Amino acid sequence: MKNSMTSIVSTILFVSIFLQGTLLGDTKKAASEMDLSGPWAFQMDRQDKGLDEKWFLSDLQDTIMLPGSMPQRRKGILVDYDTEFTGNIWKEYPDGKSWVDDENYKPYLSEDQFRYPFWLIPDYHYVGAAWYQKEVTIPENWIGKPVELHLERPHWETQLWVNEKQVGQQDALGVPHRYDVGEFLQPGENKITLRVDNRVKEIRVGDDAHSVSDNTQGNWNGIVGKIKLAQRASVFIANVKIFPNVENKTARLEIELKNTTDAKQAGRLKISAKTIGSLKAHTVSVKSTDFEGESGDQIVVVDYPMGDDVRLWDEFNPNVYQLTVELDSDSSRDAWSGNFGMREIRQVGRGLEINGRPAFFRGTLECCIFPKTGYPPTTTEPWERIIKVCQAHGLNHIRFHSWCPPKAAFEAADKLGFYYQVEASAWATNLGSGKPIDQWVYDESERLVAEYGNHPSFCLMAYGNEPHGKNHKAYLTEFVNYWKPRDSRRLYTTAAGWPLIPENDFHNAHNIRIQAWNANLNGIINKEAPQSDYDWKRLIKQLDAPVISHEIGQWCVYPNFREIPKYDGVFKATNFEIFRDSLKAKGLFDLADDYVKASGKLQALCYKADIEAALRTEGFAGFQLLDLHDFPGQGTALIGVLDPFWDEKGYISPEEFRQFSNETVPLARFKKMIFTSDESVECSIEVAHYGEHEIDSVVPAWKVVNDQGELVREGTLDQTNLSWGNGQQLGTLSETFDVKKATQFQLQVNVAGFTNRWDFWVYPKNLPPVNEDILVVSTLNEEALTKLKDGGKVLLTVKKGSIKQGKGGEVAVGFSSIFWNTAWTNGQKPHTLGILCDPKHPALADFPTEFHSNWQWWDAMLHSNAISIEGLENKPEPIVRIIDDWVTNRNLAMIFEATIGDGKLIVSGVDLQSDLETRPEATQLLFSLKNYMGSDQFAPTSEVSPDEILSMFKTPAELVMSDAVAVADSFEKQYEAANAIDGDPATMWHTAWKAEVSDYPHSLKIELANPIEIEAFNLLPRQDGNRNGFIAEYEIYVSNDAKQQGELAAKGILSADATLKSIELSEPVTGQFITIIATKGFGADKSASLAEFSVKAAQK
Repeated sequence: MKNSMTSIVSTILFVSIFLQGTLLGDTKKAASEMDLSGPWAFQMDRQDKGLDEKWFLSDLQDTIMLPGSMPQRRKGILVDYDTEFTGNIWKEYPDGKSWVDDENYKPYLSEDQFRYPFWLIPDYHYVGAAWYQKEVTIPENWIGKPVELHLERPHWETQLWVNEKQVGQQDALGVPHRYDVGEFLQPGENKITLRVDNRVKEIRVGDDAHSVSDNTQGNWNGIVGKIKLAQRASVFIANVKIFPNVENKTARLEIELKNTTDAKQAGRLKISAKTIGSLKAHTVSVKSTDFEGESGDQIVVVDYPMGDDVRLWDEFNPNVYQLTVELDSDSSRDAWSGNFGMREIRQVGRGLEINGRPAFFRGTLECCIFPKTGYPPTTTEPWERIIKVCQAHGLNHIRFHSWCPPKAAFEAADKLGFYYQVEASAWATNLGSGKPIDQWVYDESERLVAEYGNHPSFCLMAYGNEPHGKNHKAYLTEFVNYWKPRDSRRLYTTAAGWPLIPENDFHNAHNIRIQAWNANLNGIINKEAPQSDYDWKRLIKQLDAPVISHEIGQWCVYPNFREIPKYDGVFKATNFEIFRDSLKAKGLFDLADDYVKASGKLQALCYKADIEAALRTEGFAGFQLLDLHDFPGQGTALIGVLDPFWDEKGYISPEEFRQFSNETVPLARFKKMIFTSDESVECSIEVAHYGEHEIDSVVPAWKVVNDQGELVREGTLDQTNLSWGNGQQLGTLSETFDVKKATQFQLQVNVAGFTNRWDFWVYPKNLPPVNEDILVVSTLNEEALTKLKDGGKVLLTVKKGSIKQGKGGEVAVGFSSIFWNTAWTNGQKPHTLGILCDPKHPALADFPTEFHSNWQWWDAMLHSNAISIEGLENKPEPIVRIIDDWVTNRNLAMIFEATIGDGKLIVSGVDLQSDLETRPEATQLLFSLKNYMGSDQFAPTSEVSPDEILSMFKTPAELVMSDAVAVADSFEKQYEAANAIDGDPATMWHTAWKAEVSDYPHSLKIELANPIEIEAFNLLPRQDGNRNGFIAEYEIYVSNDAKQQGELAAKGILSADATLKSIELSEPVTGQFITIIATKGFGADKSASLAEFSVKAAQK
């Protein structure tokens, strides 16, 4: 690969004309530009026959306005069910089925209006070749001179003919296409014909790469930005590469000259620079140098002193210089102008420094999300707005996921002091395999550096996102080693995500966050009790390079249907229309706004936890959020606290967000957030500080307020000096709160004017007695039914896992918000978006809460069943509602009340009986519910029948499977044996296939919760449409002894399809331990798999 780069550089020299700079003029013969925006002749080439039929020789039949895209100009094919989008649907369906058969979508689809659930869609879509043609009049004095056709952002591949002669072809995604057309022009009328092809052909950047994918910007065809012809001097400045040296206060200039004459040329270069838009203007002394060169290309290297009072560029002082180079030769005069900043970024141990000051990158992704146009803006104003919104939320960094923005984005970031990570437009699936993509990535990276390399905001570069391919690691190691010595103006890494090689300047490390992909309910936030004492020191210990965590967050919020009218441009939110109509069909649309606010509060809490964990990690270098604003593709990932238009959603302000995401952030390490009155509330206080200056003589202050905002305690910590970095200890707090009533408190810490806050709860250690005439049960047994029949009160508190599939048992309840979205992740857990309640409901009078989830609800969610009340004839209004996924929109309750006959009932999906000695939240919630039930306020108005309640519960066979344990002889990571008994057909057990693959037989051993009499076994093969691991022959053994395999209960042959296999036994067997032995597979397949295994209890 390295050997081929010499030829790459030589070809790039021409397309560098105008790179980063501005043509100022040739005073001997004025340079000219011709704006080509406006109407162009146009024709779609749906059959791809234009080349064979030589359309460049004929006149095109339609017209289109440029700049613009085909969908923007309403050209193409109306989207419908046959539209083939560029992008993958990761949602898996059984053979012969697709998303249109999905019952979550099907009722809301019609032939009259196409709707799509996975991303935004335009009215018109087109993938293929389209032709554009324009007649232009060329003045006489342009003939024989260099003339460039400039296309700022075509999408994607262009081919050019001028006056029916082919000029060339280009395939850059992230930079303008430039063609030297001077030799093809004639005085007077000229015909320019362009063929633009937006198909992903041999250059497989990846269908989900945001440079091309319909997931976000859309795979559009067209040309946007500036479209112009420019005539140049015969000897001109093609480009100037500017390499700042902060230590020496100089800038090394590599001035690329192009002599288009046949003669040797000599002349002088005059160099000047001055700050632009700076409060403290600085003009640099002029320097001149002579040059002499033959016809062709020449590079003149100049060391340019910037002066002792040079202004540096960073996030605090974005001093931008404009460099001007004037050329005066024997035959020509020319001038070039471009912006740069005196900025140095370097790796220092595990940290990053900018101009010698430690820096922490607080970033978000930008995935080319522009619903109004479907493509990125090419003017600075929209980019300045985006950056200012990010800065208002305490961020200083954007990572452009698998794409590169136009020049305007860099200019805006330079002006405002913002750091970019730019990528070579790829998310490749077969990198390093010798395919054309391998060379193209090098070409694209060269183009990006040549085009945008002078911009000080261009700080970091990677090939692209999450690479795949057998040889991707070796390929990317070479890529990093190629770039590091070639251009030191930025830092380099292999890719966003992986591999983490020693050669990296920094790592974009994945899974250093509180919820990893496919973690389900095993991430810290769902598995471990509320705390703020964890960090990532252990995870980064073995990594020598600085770590910027990859795509942290991904926390969802419920769709804001009030947002739909904002999609009045190219893209329409038909996905939102599906989800809205689903909610209406369930009779829950009046809750839509409350769902947004409540789930949004939980989302913000999750982001706070994620960001603070990064800030607590000593030696960490930064984070990249996915995302500050919504990602409306890949299944509809509503993971932003802002919408796709960068507007607020109304549940967290920028001021609130930057309390935990800023240059200086106070941090509190709580080992737990829930206390009883006999305990001390303890935490250590520290700070992460990456401000402009280190701060001396700081006195941190703290205070505690109650849920009424009243001051309870306050104090100060020892005076200290703030240096740069995180993990700076400020002191500890230890306070007791002898409360008589459960109270929610808030700790507020102020350090040097920066405030952060944390909620915590204190419950009375000893609770007063409550009405003992309330029967508390875990099932609606005979005693409970009798109590209700006699007009008594029953609290039915359900054990985790007791609710049937279809009645809420299929819903995976977790504390956190949904990760990414359930459609794209094939149902990764949790499936819920927190709780919604009326905090003033008397049932919650002794369990202080807001209307949304907070840490005091963690225990309830951990021990909770979701209970579907959709099937109840008289649907009660839940005391506490669980917010379901917007795809399914189930009517779910955590706690509801009703009457049964003359009796009164509260059903709690939360287990309020088990392990209460270690669950203060459960004890307090139980007390609050019983207090309410013992009062006159307990007056349910909805009546349910005993059968309706009993129908919610699992059968005995289903219950023993709920607490069953499974082990297997072999399994692949994320395909463990437990998946075969989790009640979720979307997951599965699968034997190992990545390492050594063992042959049949394979075994799956299951321990039931208790012995049961069994009359049948149920085996469900994998349901993802793949046949790998289908079991052909089996044996099943049952035992009451864990050490014994037991007696053979069943043996047989299974059909080679994905249907449920029910194996009826001739005689029931009783046992607790079941061994399934897969004795043979189909064909040469050595692996075994199973989506679900269950038993059917013998009827008594």
